[in-house]
Amino acid sequence: MPSFIVSYVKYVDYASTKFGRLAMYGIFVMIGTLLLGAITRNILNFPLSWTVEMAQFTMTAYYIMGGAYSMQLNDHVRMDLIYDHCSDRTKSRIDSFTSIFLIFYLVCLLVGSISSTIYAIEYDQRKFSQWNPSMIPIKIIMVAGIILMLLQSISMLFKDIAKARGLNMATETAA
Repeated sequence: MPSFIVSYVKYVDYASTKFGRLAMYGIFVMIGTLLLGAITRNILNFPLSWTVEMAQFTMTAYYIMGGAYSMQLNDHVRMDLIYDHCSDRTKSRIDSFTSIFLIFYLVCLLVGSISSTIYAIEYDQRKFSQWNPSMIPIKIIMVAGIILMLLQSISMLFKDIAKARGLNMATETAA
């Protein structure tokens, strides 16, 4: 594989790993937020109206920013009735083919999320609730997560093409 593709895969995998591991700590933020809400509501009898929505925003950021890392680790859901019985090279061919559809879907999702983010910024979109938080931060996180997942999908496509051709992206030798 050309050196720019090898470099691309290396840097995108690195970014996906770092953002994914950072996103993992979001679960603790969410738990802390929900715990604070439960304590203030049930023990102190002083309910905080923002805790549930903040936990929802945190959970959204958690799974959007962790998507690329999940793909990199191959931990995503796959229907493997036939796939599981295939050789590694055949699996790579199937993954290369289906990656094209995933990339198309992510590009469409990215276009929509950018449009939604621009709308949120132009009109100062807020969630209609008692807390009334701005939607801009979560929309920006959504765009960043989709971009990261799109980059990781392309990285996975390159790795699958290399594997289908009998190459290993790590060592660049024929199998």
